[in-house]
Amino acid sequence: MAKKETITILDIARHTGLSKGTVDRVLHNRGEVSKKSHEKVMRAIEELGYEPNVYASLLARSQDLTVGLLVPAAEPGSFWELVSAGAGKTAGSVETFGLSPRLFTYDQYDIDSFRDACRQLLEARPAGVVIAPLFQEETNRFARELESGGIPYVFIDSKPDTIGHLAYFGMPPYQSGYLCADQLTGGQDIPSALIVRIRRDRDSRSDPTLNRRAGFMDYMEQYCPECPVFHLFIDPNDPAGIDRALDAWFRLHPDVRHIVMLNSRIHLLVPWLERHPDRRRRVVGFDNLRANMDALRRGTVTCLIAQHPEEQMRQAIEALADYILRKKLPENKDNFMHMDILTRFNVDYY
Repeated sequence: MAKKETITILDIARHTGLSKGTVDRVLHNRGEVSKKSHEKVMRAIEELGYEPNVYASLLARSQDLTVGLLVPAAEPGSFWELVSAGAGKTAGSVETFGLSPRLFTYDQYDIDSFRDACRQLLEARPAGVVIAPLFQEETNRFARELESGGIPYVFIDSKPDTIGHLAYFGMPPYQSGYLCADQLTGGQDIPSALIVRIRRDRDSRSDPTLNRRAGFMDYMEQYCPECPVFHLFIDPNDPAGIDRALDAWFRLHPDVRHIVMLNSRIHLLVPWLERHPDRRRRVVGFDNLRANMDALRRGTVTCLIAQHPEEQMRQAIEALADYILRKKLPENKDNFMHMDILTRFNVDYY
């Protein structure tokens, strides 16, 4: 067999029994290739150790290749601001190779906004896409469009039920919910618990914490089978409404002392909690947002489960760059981030 650096498209064609044109279409993401042929070429690349001449390819291009980043619009201090910051920090390293990361944002409460962002992204003819999926059905539809065009894509933060993605970067969803329940209960059989949830799109097609909630509930069923778990929905854009909802709920359930939010917004409850310090509560949330960490320092929040969201985006972009430039598949399809447990005693060192 020829040495690694001398392997050509013709070598791959001979190895697979496919035409040079078919191999070339797979290598350059031009679509119009059957799934079987695509798999043959990818296996041959791995077996032969083919490395494309990246620099020659870059010189031959007249313009940069777009890497589309499909994420919710970032409000100041939000989880998605941290994710977008990760994109900014990574852009320079891949722009050197002619790849241009570009944000395509959508309103996370509006499915039509998500559809519009998908349309705009496809019109940009991306070489690859990073997706933060909140709408399951629409994400699956968009994934099928990407696959039909031979466009590689990766997921961050949450993982829909698709099989064609290149990789996933984020917490293990189910296990993070399981861990959250253990932190909330302290391993004890507690009398009751409240999950505060975000009221999302009107048709309930967006439920990004679904798998995390499943892990939470399975833990409770296994270790606290007699514990009732209540659910309260709030509007994140209506602080006064949140106060009213909590006032009304706790009038009916004054003895509940264990509260959790399975997303990054435990800080929405902090003003009410700090105005009602009558009895100590155990409060658990997710993510290292500044407002969350400040509440942790003050003792209003008991612990946070953090995951470095900016690192998710960095690794996702770099994985796409490796695939686009060198056809290098990620070592793992599921790339789970470490789950850090923060308390008021270690938060200043995070």
